Amino acid sequence: MKNFLRLAIALMTAFPAAAPGTIAPSRGGALFGQIVHDVKVTNIEVPVRVFKGEAFVDTLRKDDFEVLEDGVSQQVDAVYLIRKTSVARNEGGSAAAPRTGRLYVLLFEMSDYQPEITRAMDYFFNQVIEPQDELILMTPMKTYNLKPGMLLKTSRDKVRSELIAKVRRDVISGGTEYRGLLRDLEGLTSADEQALLLYGETLKRLEALRTVDEKKLLDFASFLKTREGQKHVFFFYQKELLPKINDKQISLLIDENQERPDIIFELLDKFEFYNRDITFNVQAVQEAYSDSSIAVHFLYLTKTFNQPGGGTNLVSFQEQSEDIFNAFSTIAKATGGLTDTSASAEQSFKRAAEATENYYLLYYRPSNLKTDKTFRKIEVRVKGGGVRVTYRQGYFAG
Repeated sequence: MKNFLRLAIALMTAFPAAAPGTIAPSRGGALFGQIVHDVKVTNIEVPVRVFKGEAFVDTLRKDDFEVLEDGVSQQVDAVYLIRKTSVARNEGGSAAAPRTGRLYVLLFEMSDYQPEITRAMDYFFNQVIEPQDELILMTPMKTYNLKPGMLLKTSRDKVRSELIAKVRRDVISGGTEYRGLLRDLEGLTSADEQALLLYGETLKRLEALRTVDEKKLLDFASFLKTREGQKHVFFFYQKELLPKINDKQISLLIDENQERPDIIFELLDKFEFYNRDITFNVQAVQEAYSDSSIAVHFLYLTKTFNQPGGGTNLVSFQEQSEDIFNAFSTIAKATGGLTDTSASAEQSFKRAAEATENYYLLYYRPSNLKTDKTFRKIEVRVKGGGVRVTYRQGYFAG
């Protein structure tokens, strides 16, 4: 699907400063805090969210939390209750307040524009983002950066309208090739040699559009690690429809081509194409994003528009997103983020954004001070149980 996570540019230079009153774009497409968490300094910071059902639990004290690192209990030095960007309660903390400014990344991997995206961004600008927050917006075509303080210098409505227009334009433009390839495959009605060749070449092009580049994912995590405050990536991912030769037709075609083993081989090869493994190291990515204290919220959108019809007697169109869904759901969990599946981008984003508004910041000093570059696993428990706890699950020591 789409040119997946198309950060083909060097991320360290991706976001030039915006001139007053403007939104700064940079070339490149979608990709995809702490009191510095390096063990050589003071404390490890762990943002923690605790829910009972869907409600955030805001009554917890320092003694209600237990933190383990690689299975070893750690002493919790301080706990802050944060509401949006304000410290609502502090136990054990120093006079210096934690960094609660927020960096939002809205990342769109879509092949056609959903009207609900407009309403989701309306909600974001009206209810979520504050003037001191920063926004990086990544579409299939470009990246845009709204610096902290810009909403104090220009109209919020103007910024909102401009960015919505850019997202809509970029999604429609970026999905043109993908939709065209699906239409080409929809037109296949026979399995002669020419049709099979076209089918194979088109599948390769579709696969190239959806390939996940591990290095770019890791580079993006490294870039965000340098940013201060609380960091959230909201990853809008629209389900894929990919073509598959109908099983009944495969059997018929094999029977009809017993004297042509080359065609049978082509059929079986294309059929096996759909049994794909994920193309990047999920564990490496989840460790990098957890280490960088980035909460990845994976919003899987099940509604599609402007897609091909039901197919032909040769080709049908089926959902083909389970590899991406499983991988990014795992990454979301490891970073303390959320996974939400919905036909409505608006409702999915609202649920995820509301869940991030309130949280605890836990600080502890690791008992193992070796800076050996290993990944240390974090586990946060809440006494009494009966709650759901989300948090980043580790960091690299040193």
